[in-house]
Formats: sequence, C-alpha cells, structure tokens
Amino acid sequence: MKLLLKEHTEKLIEQGRATSAAQLEGANEPDHMPVVKLFTPDAGCTWLISELDPDDPDLAFGLCDLGVGCPELGSVRISEIESVRGVFGLPVERDRHFTADRSLSAYADLARENGRIIA
Repeated sequence: MKLLLKEHTEKLIEQGRATSAAQLEGANEPDHMPVVKLFTPDAGCTWLISELDPDDPDLAFGLCDLGVGCPELGSVRISEIESVRGVFGLPVERDRHFTADRSLSAYADLARENGRIIA
C-alpha cells in the first residue's frame, strides 16, 4: 500500500507552505488538522502527519507515537516510516478510514493525557 496518495501529498505540502510562510512573517504557525494516520498493525506505532516540507517532501511533521507511552510532536522522514517493520515483519499502513476531527495540537494534548495517540 502506498502510504501517501497524490491528494495527501498535495495537502501536506500546502500545509507545509502555510507554516513556512508564517515562520517567515514572524506570525503564529497554523495548527493544522492531520491529513493522514499511519500505523504498524503489529507494533503499536502511530503517526498523525499534518505537513510536508515543501523543499524536502520526504520530511514530515506530525504527532509520533512509537508505542512506548511518550507521544510527541516532531519531524520524521516518510522514507524512515516506510522502512519500519513490526514484530511479525508487517509494514506500516495508512488508515484509509481516518478523518481528522480536531487539530494536531488537540490530538497531542489528548495523547499526552492517555500516553498514546487516540484517533
């Protein structure tokens, strides 16, 4: 399964451009909605991705949970996520049914309260 479809990539880059523009202007960065949820079916890892760097589309930003009780906001390479395998060797999948219902910061707050991403 392809992790990011064309429409995901376009939206993620659009949101990355908005963040870059805000940074250049010294304005508050937008609190984007996650576009995709990625997960390992056999390892408890989850990523909610909200943007891609427009200059380096392999570099994503989102909420990352490696299944050890410490979800955090940060950058991650899509190519690294693609290389992850779980206990039974299964690759990362995209949750085809995921639709964000809150901002990334709201997901992060909820994840900190629960020790894992709730999405």
